[in-house]
Amino acid sequence: MDSFLFAMLLVFAIALGGRDQLIIAQFSEVQKRNVGLLIAGAACAVMSAGVMAYAGSTMAAILPPRAADMLVAFALAIAAFELCWRVKVKTMKEPTRSYIAIGAVILARQIGDAARFAIFALAAEAVYPTTAFIGGAIGGIAAIGLGWTLGLAQLQRFPLRTIRFALAICLIVAALLVGLNARFTFL
Repeated sequence: MDSFLFAMLLVFAIALGGRDQLIIAQFSEVQKRNVGLLIAGAACAVMSAGVMAYAGSTMAAILPPRAADMLVAFALAIAAFELCWRVKVKTMKEPTRSYIAIGAVILARQIGDAARFAIFALAAEAVYPTTAFIGGAIGGIAAIGLGWTLGLAQLQRFPLRTIRFALAICLIVAALLVGLNARFTFL
């Protein structure tokens, strides 16, 4: 249950102001909140959460427990590093309004983003990685839904850069604590 709640809240928080959310928000304004766009974004969130949860659980299964903990620390550090980068979304044009093309771009952005690294880390640590997958998918869908609902203009009114930087600091602290705990068993 912990990995479900952590994954859901962490993915939603980290995805605020992420590339996938901003792309959905941008197309949402252009396509007048078309439901097909929301469905495509939600499907991508579920697929990317599944891929990262599977990867995390597979890696944790072949590693000794302390090495799996270090893997989690590295995944959290990578997520923190990615959160520190400024997110810029170019004005995109999709003349055909193809949900497959938009979905492919969103899925490619999601596979390597900080929120999915958090799913990877939580699935590697979880007793039941499926809970990290379900929680991460719900958190990703909620972030996509928020971007779709608000649109790009309203979404950019929030202090997204500050939120992402604060989350990066929290993830760095978590990575250090998990890494130290893996290195020194007395923590």
